[in-house]
Amino acid sequence: MPGTGQEESYVELSDEQKLAWLRLFRSENVGGATFRDLLNHFGSATAALDAIPDLSRRGGSRRTIKICSMADAERELRAIAAAGAHLVAIGERGYPLLLRHVDAPPPLLTIRGSMDIFSRAAIAIVGSRNCSISGKKMAVMLARDLGEAGFAIVSGLARGIDTAAHESSLPTGTIAVLAGGIDHIYPASNEPLYHAMLAQDGAIMTEMPIGHNVRPQDFPRRNRLISGSAYGVVVIEAATKSGSLYTARFATEQGREVFAVPGSPLDPRSAGCNKLIKDGAALVRSAEDVIVEIQPLIGRPPPERSSAREEDGEQQLPLEPAEDDARRQVTGALDTTPVAIDEIIRHTGLRAAVVQLILLELDLAGRLERHGGQKVSLIP
Repeated sequence: MPGTGQEESYVELSDEQKLAWLRLFRSENVGGATFRDLLNHFGSATAALDAIPDLSRRGGSRRTIKICSMADAERELRAIAAAGAHLVAIGERGYPLLLRHVDAPPPLLTIRGSMDIFSRAAIAIVGSRNCSISGKKMAVMLARDLGEAGFAIVSGLARGIDTAAHESSLPTGTIAVLAGGIDHIYPASNEPLYHAMLAQDGAIMTEMPIGHNVRPQDFPRRNRLISGSAYGVVVIEAATKSGSLYTARFATEQGREVFAVPGSPLDPRSAGCNKLIKDGAALVRSAEDVIVEIQPLIGRPPPERSSAREEDGEQQLPLEPAEDDARRQVTGALDTTPVAIDEIIRHTGLRAAVVQLILLELDLAGRLERHGGQKVSLIP
């Protein structure tokens, strides 16, 4: 059974630290990248919480930013425990090892089920909700054979291809990534599958708070976690605007392998897969096509990404307020088109720390959107 092959070292946050991390992550406009930058600047979540209102005002916010209260964070922790789940911080045992190394990983995950499954090498299988019979058969075959080869199968618990992949890998180990809270099963028709996964040492995970109902904008975030948790993503039946293509794009940005099952040119459900193959994705006919590409990667260190860990003490920069002129230079360099942060630094001639600080202010003010590849844009 292939493990990740990585040197596994773990940390353990105290209850006080984890509560502060939860408050920070659940505060308004704080995503994975913002969380990381705040910890790098201030050294602890507690200090970052105190600084958020001032940073938001400097970024141009005209109202008071909403900070998660101690009572709300404690309430969420109790609800997580009552659901039989665990709140796992990045770097702790049970946090998917590969996910730790993507750009701006979620600092906290809610996980229900087996923690041991995350020590295994994983392959993601995604595809059409409205799949054909042949597409479903392919998902069943690949998930079964990859599972029997020792891989955990990751998918999104959606109808169609996702459901087939999960069901076929129940005996060998499967992981569902949710777009909503750990207690929000979507679609509701997959509730029996959800519980079957837990009964057979599978796992359910999400970065969203418990009780959170799924919104359309939550699916890309879920898809990013699916690809980030796996060595590669196999796409089976995806139309040209399918969400599965987002998963494939995220996989490419994260340095993961992308595989696609070819289909008839006359079937619009295969148009996305056929284009992926044309653009360089590996063509898949059997599990062996996946294994031969993934096997050499197991044991290699994943690409290094900066991570938010209080105990690291890395990049804790002195946080003097940026000059108004510097702030004008950075905002003037931005528009609605994504641009690399390194380009902003070169264009303005400002120190990297100053640019990062101003971007952090804009982010907390709700004026900045972050994209893959360390790119940012202004929100119109």
